[in-house]
Amino acid sequence: MDRNVTPTQLIQMSTEPLRSDGSELTPLQSNQEQGRSYGNLVAYWILGLCNNFGYVVMLSAAHDILSQNFHDNVEEESSSDSVSNTTRECNPTSTGAILLADILPSLAIKILAPFFPFLVHVRMLLVVLLAAVGFLLVALSTREWIAVLGVVCTSLGSGLGEVTLLSYSSIFDKDVISTWSSGTGAAGILGAGSYAGLTSVGLSAANSLLVMLIVPVIMAAVFWLLLRAPGSRTCTWKSIINRNDSSQVNSEQSPSSVPAPKLESSPVESPKPLTVVEKIKLIPPLFVFMIPLGLVYLFEYFINQGLFELIYFPDIWLNLHEQYRWLQVTYQIGVFLSRSSVNLFVVRKLWILAVLQFLNVIFFTFEAVYLFLPSIWIVFAAVLWEGLLGGAAYVNTFYRISTEVPFEKREFSMGITSLSDAIGIGLAGAIALPVHNILCQLPKPY
Repeated sequence: MDRNVTPTQLIQMSTEPLRSDGSELTPLQSNQEQGRSYGNLVAYWILGLCNNFGYVVMLSAAHDILSQNFHDNVEEESSSDSVSNTTRECNPTSTGAILLADILPSLAIKILAPFFPFLVHVRMLLVVLLAAVGFLLVALSTREWIAVLGVVCTSLGSGLGEVTLLSYSSIFDKDVISTWSSGTGAAGILGAGSYAGLTSVGLSAANSLLVMLIVPVIMAAVFWLLLRAPGSRTCTWKSIINRNDSSQVNSEQSPSSVPAPKLESSPVESPKPLTVVEKIKLIPPLFVFMIPLGLVYLFEYFINQGLFELIYFPDIWLNLHEQYRWLQVTYQIGVFLSRSSVNLFVVRKLWILAVLQFLNVIFFTFEAVYLFLPSIWIVFAAVLWEGLLGGAAYVNTFYRISTEVPFEKREFSMGITSLSDAIGIGLAGAIALPVHNILCQLPKPY
């Protein structure tokens, strides 16, 4: 047996692609492994899209769900025609109510799920079923509480899907975080855009939701047919020697007779599961990620669900309902662009994003109170900027966790951090309700 293998050769050879039995991969097999990696990146993009799709649609439809013609394919009479010139155009109930129904169940799931066994296939089955039931209940509802129950089901599915798939991502290449984030951003554009588009061409809000039942079907197909978890690999002394010079290996000698047995390793084992106490102790160090992310989401969802519906430009090509829908679409475009940017640049000072988003709150609050802007295009530009900040906070938070937190703690860290945005959104909905009522009592400034 050749004993003249240098440490440098050993390191170089041990980094070559291997089969699970420790033998070297052929170029074709290496390409297959690379193809699997690309497939997983695509799969996580689609899963992010499908997971957030229903959540986005419910928020885009919030103004319609709270109206009395949800099942009709006509727009409500413009508020400007039915109220006095001194009264603001307001829905009786703030869209913050739908926001609460769309986020509080998700928040509960995100808090509890990391502490339960990680049965990924069972969880994903529940995610798909809840998404489908949510669309059906809202679309077929005859009473408001049934529609709200459908929103709750959508929220449960989205929350469980996010905490599960983010935790599951810890065993894949770190770049799946980027494609997942990009997919969730695309859900914003496609969710808000498809809803606005379908209702614009004459479909009722209810029928538009029935069309979207295809989304949970796609999610199931991608998770169980396209996504492939990486397999374990074995690196043995025998395979290293064989790759160096198989002709010099004595077939009568076994690998166990070779000194330095530590060079022979067994398949990589999963890290020991964290105990409940260890998980609780891990939470405070994560505040550096959780607090900025939660604040950014608090500020932006207060704007979206507390102020958007109070910003109205009369006598333009869009009526009140359409203005709300297309502001949501513009926001989601910003989210998508920034969530797809982490491979270009990384924002490490997350608190800066929270400060900038708070400045947006001040700007949009002044506009909602005084209606001082001369053109809706200025609002569209500001909303795009708001979305860019929100998407950047999300993707950079989870990218930093995927690269800075130790592997054995990463799965739990991903899951528990995901609840910080839900807390921020829940607080935004709670604040939006009284603020909506206060602003609606103010007279028009013109």
